[in-house]
This record gives sequence, structure tokens and C-alpha cells, in this order.
Amino acid sequence: MSAPDGHPVIHRVGTRAVLVDLPDLDTAMAWHAHLTATPVDGQRDVVAAARTVLVVCDSPAAATAALAQLGTLHPSPTAGHDARRTVTVDVVYDGPDLETVADQLGTTVDGVIEHHTSSTWTGAFGGFAPGFTYCVGDGVPSVPRRDSPRTGVPSGAVGLAGEFSAVYPRSSPGGWQLIGTSATPVWDASEQEPALIRPGDRVVYRQVRQRVEVCPPAPRNHGGPEDPVALTLTHAGLLTLVEDAGRPGHGALGVTTSGAADMTSAQVANDVVGNRPGEAVLENIGGLSLTAVQDVVVAVTGAEAAVTVDGRPRSLATALLLTAGSTVGVGEAQAGLRSYVAVRGGVRCDGEVLGSVSTDVLSGLGPDPLSDGAVLRVGGRAHGPTRTGTNPLRVPDVLRVVPGPRDDWFTDGVAALTGQEWTVSTSSNRVGVRLSGAAVDRSDDRELPSEGMVAGSVQVPPDGQPVLFLRDHAVTGGYPVIATVIADDLDAAAQLAPGATVRFEEYP
Repeated sequence: MSAPDGHPVIHRVGTRAVLVDLPDLDTAMAWHAHLTATPVDGQRDVVAAARTVLVVCDSPAAATAALAQLGTLHPSPTAGHDARRTVTVDVVYDGPDLETVADQLGTTVDGVIEHHTSSTWTGAFGGFAPGFTYCVGDGVPSVPRRDSPRTGVPSGAVGLAGEFSAVYPRSSPGGWQLIGTSATPVWDASEQEPALIRPGDRVVYRQVRQRVEVCPPAPRNHGGPEDPVALTLTHAGLLTLVEDAGRPGHGALGVTTSGAADMTSAQVANDVVGNRPGEAVLENIGGLSLTAVQDVVVAVTGAEAAVTVDGRPRSLATALLLTAGSTVGVGEAQAGLRSYVAVRGGVRCDGEVLGSVSTDVLSGLGPDPLSDGAVLRVGGRAHGPTRTGTNPLRVPDVLRVVPGPRDDWFTDGVAALTGQEWTVSTSSNRVGVRLSGAAVDRSDDRELPSEGMVAGSVQVPPDGQPVLFLRDHAVTGGYPVIATVIADDLDAAAQLAPGATVRFEEYP
């Protein structure tokens, strides 16, 4: 899609990203290839999709500058076709939807297999899950998605949807037509380049006869033998995770940034105990208790909750010395939702992926959620002195949004979102805050090709009930985004508890 002057249409996405509308997938791939090789100033990530490219920047000023720079960009149409390598994916064609696809295409099961194995496929873009690479075929017919998505698609399933084919890297919900199973690992977190198929790769699907079984990953331990044991998690509450500053810059692999849902609270906790920025902390919902195995310094921030050491009240955002055998307790939140516990030296654990130990609850990357009795290890050195800080909790009544990129798909535009109060659903999590209220009506019923999203995107599915995406959102999505919460309000959004109410206000 282009403006009348021939320049691409570019939308603001919140305050730190822009989305470029493009006429087709080939052009999107060319733009992605160009921006990967020659990023604009301040570019932090670039995510290609079916007909768009999302450019994520490190500041509002960089995003504003990108609007001008991208408006005059004209990458070569051939830039996206230079495959770096050929990747072979072995497939047993035993999928439950083979006959359905054959009927849709007016052919036989053998015809579907022949079509899939003989077509030229190219890795187009990542999304949905780490290692899930949308591969586009050369002149292949379009295959409609299932009317009702499956709640569970097995790891290794090979599917078709539209003009795309892909392999599911792990068990997950999905609406693609399943035609086979592959044991070829498309995601291996232990590799330097964990995604088998990257944008631009040529992909060959090869038929094999033996049935394959994809084994689940081995269970993870928390910490390594070189790190000293410091604490035992005697009570994990409703959910306790290890989170750090996340893993930005890997959108092309289908990997979202993740990291602490309330980054400000996590950073203040680290500051108080003298840690370097971005050290791993514990993120908790529902309260927890930790017993010291050795002398250790901790700090608690985030939700307004009672903090005790051996039963005696203590303050938030204060360095607390625990001697061996002492227990720090964090009560249930009285305001807000998420508490953060930093330990001097930083929490250490295995499960590191792409430089981060953050747990991403959507993709399964990072350490497993912690349970009662988990042993925690800490680093041997801190960065600076301990201090007393101010707890940064902000529970919002109002969240500021930038309209779009698809506000024009809705009957009243962004006013459909800003014109009412919304209630936070109990089904919310780190992926997104689900909201309930009067349904948002669409004026444009076209199917939206998948396009990149950021934390803060407010997506509206067919039921008209918005979802405000948080740190563990999918990299791409297929429902229109009516508005995007500004980056400065994202930490506050992470403190919205079920039952809370919130309004949206258009950002100048």
C-alpha cells in the first residue's frame, strides 16, 4: 500500500515503533533484508510480516526520525530473494487434515504431498512462537485456516495456512491445517542461532516414511554449581518467575522481548541492593517467602504488600539483611499485582536463551516457574552499595495510547476504546491484560494479514473485547490493533489486577 505520492504508508505504533504498509510479501522481505543490513538510527528490532514491516526503536525521538527516513526508502525488490542457505525438513505426511486440504485444493492426498515437497519455499518471517517461521511457496494455492482452531497442536506438526507452510516448534493452540509431522528440530535454544529457518532461507520439505516422535525438552535446574546457594523458596505463592531485562532484538526469530512485566519496579529493587541494571530478580503474584541459607541482602518492590523479616514488619524498597536461617515474607498485594525481589549479586539460574534468563510464559523460553522448595543461587559480586529507595508502584486509572495502526478498521475509531471504562478479566496474564466492556465494533471485516506487534498493543479479536499485550506477547498477530499504550505507561499496565477498572486516553 502506498500514499498517492508513491511513498509507503507509515503508522505510528505507540511512541517507540512504526509500521510500514507494503503491497506484498516480496516487498516486505526486501524491506526486512535492507533494514537488517542497514538499520535506521536507533533501530532496536525489525519484524517482517505478510505485508508490513515493524521497526522498533530505542526512544520516541528515534521513532519520530524513522518516520522521515523510512518514507523515502526504496529497497531493491530482489533484496528479499537472496536465500542464505537451503534447509531440509523431513516430514511424515500423516496429518489429520490431509484429506480436508486435498478436497479444498481439488486434488488427492498424494497430490497435496507432491505439491508440498516439490514447491519452492522461502523463509519469510518469524512470529507466533520462537522457531515458527512462516515459509511462503512459489505460486502455491491458498489453503484456508480451520474454522475452529485446535486447543492443542503437537510439537513438530507441519501445517498450511493461506500461502504459508510452517512447523510448530512446541505444543500450542493453532488453527492451521495439519498435513504431517517432522522430527527436524526447528528451535534449539542451546545453539548460537537457535532458529533452524531464518528469513531468506530456501526450505525443502522432504517426505520420509517412518513415524517420528518429538521428545519434550529435558527438565531444567535452577542455578549452576559454581554459584553459591543463598535462599530457599519456602512458599512460591500463585506464581514466581525469574525475570531480567529480557531478550530484545530477536523478532525475526519469533522471539519477543519478555523480561520483567514492571521493569521500573525490578530496576529499583536491583538499585537498592547494589546490583547492575538488568540483573535477574524474582517476579511474584500472590505473595512468597524465602529462607536464607547464608547471609544475604534482599529488597522488595512493586505491589503494595506487607513485607516481614522473621515476622517483623519491614519497608518496601529497603535493603534487608537476612542472616542464615532468617525468612523474608511478602504478603498478597493490597494494591497492584506483581512484587519483585532482588538479591544482592543477582539471581543465577540456567535456562538462559539469547542472553536472558527471563521466563516467557507464551513461548516457554527461560526457566520453568519456581515451586515450593526451589533452591536459589546468587552471583558472587554486586555492583555498588546498598541504599534505600522509593517504591515506584503506579496502579493506573488511565493509560495513554497512540491511535492505530488499525484504528480506521473500527466504527468509531479509537473513540471506541477511549470512550468507556474497561474491567480487567481474571484470564489476564503476562501475555496480555484481557478487558471486558461494551464490544468494539469493526467497520472493516477483511481478514488482516499477520503483522508485527509491540508490548502495549491493544488488539481487538472478533468478540470485540480488547486485549492489551504485555511483555510476553506474540511477535506477530492477525487481529487489528486499535491503539498502542505508550512505553511510559507499560509498567503501570502490568500492575492491573483482575477486577480493576481502567480507561484509555489519547496521547497528544
